[in-house]
Amino acid sequence: MKEYRLGIYEKAMPEGLSWEEKLRAGREAGFDALEMSIDETDGRLARLEWDSGERRRLMRLSREMELPINTMCLSGHRKYPLGSAVKETEARGMEIMRKALQLAYDMGIRIIQLAGYDVYYGEETTPGTRERFLQNLYKSVKMASSCGVILALETMENSFLNTVEKAMYYVETIQSPYLQVYPDVGNITNAVEDVGKDLRRGKGHIAAAHLKETVPGVYRNLKFGEGRVDFALVGQVLRSMDVSMFTAEFWYDGSAGWKETLRESGSYLRKYLP
Repeated sequence: MKEYRLGIYEKAMPEGLSWEEKLRAGREAGFDALEMSIDETDGRLARLEWDSGERRRLMRLSREMELPINTMCLSGHRKYPLGSAVKETEARGMEIMRKALQLAYDMGIRIIQLAGYDVYYGEETTPGTRERFLQNLYKSVKMASSCGVILALETMENSFLNTVEKAMYYVETIQSPYLQVYPDVGNITNAVEDVGKDLRRGKGHIAAAHLKETVPGVYRNLKFGEGRVDFALVGQVLRSMDVSMFTAEFWYDGSAGWKETLRESGSYLRKYLP
């Protein structure tokens, strides 16, 4: 049994790769797992419609390749947020939630990282969107409990839910073992001065963590070591709270040397995970 597991974000690799190629590349780069992306694009949302055979084949392949798919990054709610005042958008968001939980259940995915947005494109946060998000989160957690799948709130880049402190409001309000926190340490670094203090606010409720590099105003497409995230501090604090599941979150930049970037990123992060 490993002391911790470091997964690789699916989008760190070229989109056109087959699942076998992605799993092989992640394993050869030294990662312990792969995090599946269900984002707002039609192609990735279509994964929610896979039949049982497609689900079984990928689950079997991941085991054969010795790189399990333990977590899902469900960012499709950016386009279809749970707090939307547009009834059709809200309904689509709940449909995505239901289908993502079924996919996770069928494939043995243990944690769904849930985007902490009440609204996103073109809508303003209001007391109504906040309450709608909370009520739909209640419903989602109830569905998750019947699947034995943990929903974990991601700390995002906007002010609605950019800290563990804010995520813990929902965890403490709903009070279910199936709602936890999945902090993005890059987003937190851009949101607060004392990152360690904010992370400790989630003690006992952090299911996993995204390790991502950032600078003020820039939330993606940076290589590890180019930003301002204090990974030594982050690693020490998270491991002291027995957090043992991590995902290296970065994006494929179109370069031919992406496999070397995978290896370098994994080696860089492992230096800070005691």
